[in-house]
Amino acid sequence: MSETATQLRTPPARLLVDGALVAASDAATYPILNPATGQVIGHAPDATAEDVDAAIAAARRAFDESGWSTDVALRVRCLRQLHQALLDHADDFRALTTAEVGMPGFMMGAAGFDVPVEGLAWVTDLLESYEFETDLGVAKPMGIASRRTVRREPVGVVAAITPWNVPTQINLAKVGPALAAGCTVVLKPAPDTPWVACELGRLVAEHTDIPGGVFNVVTPRSNEVAAVLSTDPRVDMVSFTGSTATGRAIMAAAAPTLKKVFLELGGKSAAIALDDADVAAVAGATAFTACIHAGQGCAITTRLIVPRERYDEAVQVAAATMESIGAKDPADPGAICGPVISQVQRDRVEGYLRLAVEEGGTFATGGHVIDQDGFWVEPTVVAGLGNDSTLAQEEIFGPVLVVIPHDGDDDAVRLANDSPYGLSGSVDSGSLERAKAVAARIRTGTLSVNGGVWFSPDAPFGGYKQSGIGREMGVAGFEEYLETKTIAEPA
Repeated sequence: MSETATQLRTPPARLLVDGALVAASDAATYPILNPATGQVIGHAPDATAEDVDAAIAAARRAFDESGWSTDVALRVRCLRQLHQALLDHADDFRALTTAEVGMPGFMMGAAGFDVPVEGLAWVTDLLESYEFETDLGVAKPMGIASRRTVRREPVGVVAAITPWNVPTQINLAKVGPALAAGCTVVLKPAPDTPWVACELGRLVAEHTDIPGGVFNVVTPRSNEVAAVLSTDPRVDMVSFTGSTATGRAIMAAAAPTLKKVFLELGGKSAAIALDDADVAAVAGATAFTACIHAGQGCAITTRLIVPRERYDEAVQVAAATMESIGAKDPADPGAICGPVISQVQRDRVEGYLRLAVEEGGTFATGGHVIDQDGFWVEPTVVAGLGNDSTLAQEEIFGPVLVVIPHDGDDDAVRLANDSPYGLSGSVDSGSLERAKAVAARIRTGTLSVNGGVWFSPDAPFGGYKQSGIGREMGVAGFEEYLETKTIAEPA
């Protein structure tokens, strides 16, 4: 067992429903496995249909009957309290994340913990200064002098459904703006990683003045139990991050009640090196990125598109980089690539590795799962496949990088855009203007140009095409949780 797992100290995971922390009985729990060892490290409450119904009812009641939706000062105070509680319990939260998620410790200074906590402070600052009303002035539509005011009001009850890869980041990216906007929330985390959501609920219950019912956490293992969050008419909005297939199902389930739907879905992002770029540097950086958290990130660049004449060099550098990184226990301070989350995910990645060979690809390094306790996959570079291959078209969510040759800028743009996804990507060139010109032609929601970093609390994040609908983070992410009302009065 990893050092982090053995030293883990956390209270029993509990649901948060209508302001009360609810401990499940032994018969209503399910085991949590440490991805690095495959061993049970604890249990989470298996929320029932009744628990989910109670959480929805509490959120509905809190929105309709309390002052949460209108009291900006209260919301600011409560979110400041939650931010401080997260800072005060940061060490425990980080240890819990490494043990439950298998996330290497170095990520805690970025998406694992520090950036999302910073994001909660950022959205609270935004709340303090945000203008919820805009005066459009006087006009005479149809000859009637009228003063028009545009008001921004909270959507209502939000079902926040989150994945297992970076749970604290995504939990806070949904919960923070939704609460700041004045919504009430039912948070439903992935059954692989319920602990960090339960711990967030505990901090809310024990360290903030957030009224009962405003924030609820339910952790059903069954998708059928959770499905009501997309269909129940008491829920006004579903905010979902996860696979494109599940996003489609949620969108369809929400259609009969015409809920507002935010979807942040899959990606197969391309890193483009133009012919005047430092191709070796781009190949090394992209291989490093594909190893982070075992490749379990929707915005990770997992297609490396390089000049044909530099293809062999790029493959060799990427392979050497991955070999130097290896796969290590996430509790190791030097770990970059830890385990994948579960046996199911390891089997999924292994299936793609078999497909790589069947479709004519070769492994410049890696290509196998690792035969040891836990859920491990070798960091892998795949050569010899075209952009139409399965590995270049489908999201794998493992430490697998496909290297593809291009024949000039136009061809590189064509290859990058030849994907059902459009979440992220990068362009590198010896000329900043040339890189920016290529980036302007790529249909994705975020792009890095010559190493620029787009990920921060004030920058909107989301995708084109089948990578989703709407934006998370930034002002745009906050406004996803608001409705617009126009009021006219006689002038």
